[in-house]
Amino acid sequence: MRTEMDFEDLMEEAYGLPNGPAKLGMLEEAARIADLNNMEEEAYEARSEIVEVASFCGYPMKALIAFSWQLGKFDQQPELYDEETLMWSYKWILGKVTSFPEVSRDKILELLEDFGRRFKSFGYSDHSYWYYRFRIYMDIGELDEASMSYARFTELERDFMSDCEACEQNEIMSYWIKMGDDEKVLQTAKPILKGRMSCAEIPHLTLSEILMPLYRLGQTKEAHVHQKNGYRLIKGQNDFVQSFGEQMEFLTLTDPAKGIDILEESLVLAMDHEDPFAKMIYYARAASLLRRWTEESPGYRLRLPASFPYDGDPGDLIKLADHFGDYAKLMADKFDQRNGNRHVSTLLENS
Repeated sequence: MRTEMDFEDLMEEAYGLPNGPAKLGMLEEAARIADLNNMEEEAYEARSEIVEVASFCGYPMKALIAFSWQLGKFDQQPELYDEETLMWSYKWILGKVTSFPEVSRDKILELLEDFGRRFKSFGYSDHSYWYYRFRIYMDIGELDEASMSYARFTELERDFMSDCEACEQNEIMSYWIKMGDDEKVLQTAKPILKGRMSCAEIPHLTLSEILMPLYRLGQTKEAHVHQKNGYRLIKGQNDFVQSFGEQMEFLTLTDPAKGIDILEESLVLAMDHEDPFAKMIYYARAASLLRRWTEESPGYRLRLPASFPYDGDPGDLIKLADHFGDYAKLMADKFDQRNGNRHVSTLLENS
């Protein structure tokens, strides 16, 4: 009885907390207690919450591990658990799994097809399957397949299991970024920028992604407005490490002093981030920013977090830039090897 009370107390307290490390730690402790006492349904409940919280506060590996446990339990006793909640979690996992180069291309596509089979068996629209196929092929750099999937998912009817329209619109915008069509990027972003589409992560992500397209189109003044507003939305939040990198990329070209401020404020969030792709983007942009800042302010000593794993002199910005750049290149090579192309390396080279 006391164990059940401990579990319930932890879950109740966790529900009252905002998404973040404190809430995640409480949920993990609740899952641990449930496991120790063979409380399988309670353990499933805790992990369902872990998947959601971890997916949206910068701990995607924790989400992957918890979801794998859930999926196994569901397949053993599907009558005990709600398939709708599980399939929402499956979508979050598909949205994160390509960020881990150790997950093979074959395994990613296997998960995608398993997701599609399950969705069909529960009577849901194929819209979500084709949408996530679109996203996955974008992530692994197979843009012909992504284009075919884009055409397919946009002609299928949405249902209550579809992602929100703002998220889908932002992914379409990302597609046009990858296709190199900046005019299409801005056209697609317009309903988000006008406030007609929004959700918990939109326009937060959008405002950083459009900075370089705006810059290339000569709309730098408008880009600075979006940079300022975007940073206000994401400042201090662990789930937006890639967005910090995108902001630094733009500011390297237009206002490196402000870029250095963002680097010093956000590095503590990036250094232990669980998403290797987001961290790679951040480190690559930090390297470019530091090389530019060396020209602007020679002798500047970067303020590093005390726990940052670097033994060199923070005043030697070129060596520090090499430290960031070497990590980014190492990760890009891993992604390229997994994907079977040079898509990720090209992303970094073309910035």
